[in-house]
Amino acid sequence: METPKPPTIALIGTGGTIASTAADPAAMTDYAVTEPVSAILDAVPEINALADVQYCQPFNVDSRCIDDKMLLKLARRVDGILADPAVDAAVITHGTDTLEETAYFLNLVLKSRKAVVMTGAMRPASARSADGPLNLYHAMLVAAEPDAAGRGVMVVMNDGIHAARHVCKTHTSSVQAFSSQEHGCLGGIVNGKPRFFNTPAARHTLATDFALAGVKALPWVDVIYDHQSAGPHLFQASIAAGAQGIVLAGTGNGSMSPAAEKGLRLAARKGLACVRSSRVGAGAVSASASDARLGLISAGSLNPQKARILLKLALTVTRDRERIQWYFDHC
Repeated sequence: METPKPPTIALIGTGGTIASTAADPAAMTDYAVTEPVSAILDAVPEINALADVQYCQPFNVDSRCIDDKMLLKLARRVDGILADPAVDAAVITHGTDTLEETAYFLNLVLKSRKAVVMTGAMRPASARSADGPLNLYHAMLVAAEPDAAGRGVMVVMNDGIHAARHVCKTHTSSVQAFSSQEHGCLGGIVNGKPRFFNTPAARHTLATDFALAGVKALPWVDVIYDHQSAGPHLFQASIAAGAQGIVLAGTGNGSMSPAAEKGLRLAARKGLACVRSSRVGAGAVSASASDARLGLISAGSLNPQKARILLKLALTVTRDRERIQWYFDHC
C-alpha cells in the first residue's frame, strides 16, 4: 500500500516567550525574544515526521508590542497562505500575553476552512523545563488532523485544544495559564493523539461579515476599567482623543459606577459605540432593559479585551447599535 503523503503545514512565527531566551536556564522571567521560527522548528525534529513544514516570520516580537498594523499584516499573510491549494493548515507561534486577542481577531477575519492553530509558551526556550517544544508539537498534531478543519482558529496549550472565541489567559506564570472557563475545551491531546469533544457554536471565519479587503486601519476603541470612586475623566479623554468606541470593564454583570454611566451616556451621545463588559473574568454580561435607552451594547461572554476586538471589526461594517449587538450575540 502506498504511504499517504504528509500534510503541508505553514508555520508562522511572530515571537513571544516560545522564541525567547534568558541568561540562566533556571530563569522563568526577564527574558527576551531572540530566536527565529526556524530555530524553534529545529528544536522539535519529531515534527518532520508529521508534516512537510513551510515557515515564515512576519515579525518577531513580544506580544505586548503587537498593534493593529501587525494584526492586519498577520491576518493578510495567513489568508494568503491558506489560499494556496498546496497548503493544508497553518500553525502560528505567538506570545501568550495577547495571544487570545490575536486568536479571536483571526477567528473573525480569516476566510478559510483549513485548520489554524496558535500556540506559545509560558517558559522561555532556554528554561530547563521549557513547555514550548511540546506545545508546538501538539499544535502540529492538531493542524495535521483532518477533523480539525472547519472549527475556526484554535489555541493549543498544555494538552488542551481551545476555541479562540472562549480561551483566555487566567494565570500570570503557570504552564496551565489558559482556560476556556465554563465553555470547556474543544478537545485535548490524549496519549499523543488529538481528540475533539466539542464544536464552536459562534460564527467564525467564513460565516462572519468581517473581511479585510479595503481596510487600511482599524477603528480606535478604548477599554476603561470601572471601580469604586471612579471619575468621568477617562471617558472625556477617550472622546477628546477621537476614539470611535469604548468598552467598559464593568463590575459584576457589567454594572456601571455612577461616573461610568455618565461617561458612557456622554460617549454614546457623541456617536461612540459603547459596550458593557465585565472585569470579573467569567460569566456573561446579560442584556439590560436600559441598554437601548442609553445606547449601550452588552458584551455577552466576551471579556473586555475580546469585546474590543469585536467592536473594532463591527465598526468596519456598521455603526447601527442593534446590528453591533447582533454581532456580540452571534460571534
